[in-house]
Amino acid sequence: MPEELRERLAPGGVLRAGINLSNFLLVSSRTPDGGPAGVSPDMAGAIADTLGVALRYVPYESPGLLADAAGRDEWDIGLIGAEPQRAEVISFTPAYAAIEATYLVPVGSRFQSPAEVDAAGVRIAVTGRTAYGLWLDRNIAHAELVRSTTMDEALADFSDKKLDALAGLRPRLNSDVALVPGTRILDGRFMAVQQAIGVPKATGDAIAYLTKFVEAARSSGFVAELIRKHGVEGLSVA
Repeated sequence: MPEELRERLAPGGVLRAGINLSNFLLVSSRTPDGGPAGVSPDMAGAIADTLGVALRYVPYESPGLLADAAGRDEWDIGLIGAEPQRAEVISFTPAYAAIEATYLVPVGSRFQSPAEVDAAGVRIAVTGRTAYGLWLDRNIAHAELVRSTTMDEALADFSDKKLDALAGLRPRLNSDVALVPGTRILDGRFMAVQQAIGVPKATGDAIAYLTKFVEAARSSGFVAELIRKHGVEGLSVA
């Protein structure tokens, strides 16, 4: 690798990896010292190893906060869902993993598929600025989105405000359905979150190197091995 590219990706020999702590599939546990552990931290570690540099995690409580920091020189790579709104300031690799998003609805709901939920008069609880929330922002034409800051708040809105549907990642909804009696999860999906590696737009051709890394990580079975290693259900190789 050209030294100039290494310095652009990891200034001073340290790769700063932006990590979204709210995605429990990608950050599934903590290290003994409290640091993030899981598929995305391991992906960042593998990139640092290929570059021959040290690694420092830069954690964020939500993907929106991670994306907001793209222009503030806080991280060198960001492990986050690739969405068009974010692509205005972040260049993305192809996805390395995907997560289905669907709806939780009352058991007596008329809806049988995610596509039916976008109807006049329907209110959908959603965690704002998540990858699936951004997708709904772009694609919902008739229903009303009731946005909240966290997944727990979205669940509370759905339950307390008697909303028609709760949008979320299927693995999370699998636990939510047990918390709210009288609900069910719709089969199918309205989208799949594409988990990728991003760099601030100003980083330029560094994205080409990271794209090759992601393609090799998928084809070699490395991503699949990380999913097995961390015992994550609901995450698949993109």
